[in-house]
Amino acid sequence: MIKPVLQDEMFLEDIVRAKTDVEHLHLWWLGQSGFLIQWQGHHLLLDPYLSDSLTKKYANTNKPHVRMTERVIAPARLASLDGDTLIPLWKVNPSLKILVSRANVHFAAERLQVPPERITPIRADGEPIRIQPFTFHAIPSAHETLEQDENGDQRFIGFLVQVGRWTIYHSGDCVLYDGLIERLKHWKIDLALLPINGRDPRRGVAGNFSAQEATHLGKQINAGLMIPCHYEMFEFNTVSPKTFVESAEQIGQKYQLLKCGERLDL
Repeated sequence: MIKPVLQDEMFLEDIVRAKTDVEHLHLWWLGQSGFLIQWQGHHLLLDPYLSDSLTKKYANTNKPHVRMTERVIAPARLASLDGDTLIPLWKVNPSLKILVSRANVHFAAERLQVPPERITPIRADGEPIRIQPFTFHAIPSAHETLEQDENGDQRFIGFLVQVGRWTIYHSGDCVLYDGLIERLKHWKIDLALLPINGRDPRRGVAGNFSAQEATHLGKQINAGLMIPCHYEMFEFNTVSPKTFVESAEQIGQKYQLLKCGERLDL
């Protein structure tokens, strides 16, 4: 299996070490589409998967989720919607706030074994949510289609996160759809975190941007920097980042390839 660049004690030590640098925004790739962001001692987890819940769930099915990369850290050790990740994380962080699409509040509460009131809802294209020092704006994501609940709330969302002088776009699971580029062009996006594993019906799961689609999206929205994700986690649902690199260099899109557990300072 692929071993993270920083793991367990070394990973925790790097988080503590980064706290002394308050001028930069720090970001670690946790594998798949998971990222940890640190700004002046505050922390934000985006889409963390720090368990083996999917490997267990699909062990005896036609789509076994065989891990390719070891876990960076046990969630219970991050004492500062994968339920197996967030439940232990919440136990050691009672003040943790969890932000999800309003359409999925009850689903998330059931998965996390908490009352719905403990979840902070957000609406796509609705009012932003401020959780100091981060401001969150939600926009629709298509996985692989746009889906709404009975109240017209989008089930799948991406986040535009403002912190310090930066704006970060994390699409979550998403494919291109009419209107996505126009929504994003209104923003000065410094960093775009986009999946690149593409779509293949033989996998039996919903897909994401291909490597070429991700790089061209970044170029069209004038993203200052792109980081690809959603690869090298499960054997049946991955791609090589080589195509992403070739596409980005061909069209002149600035990018950074991170290894699992690696830190980037902005």
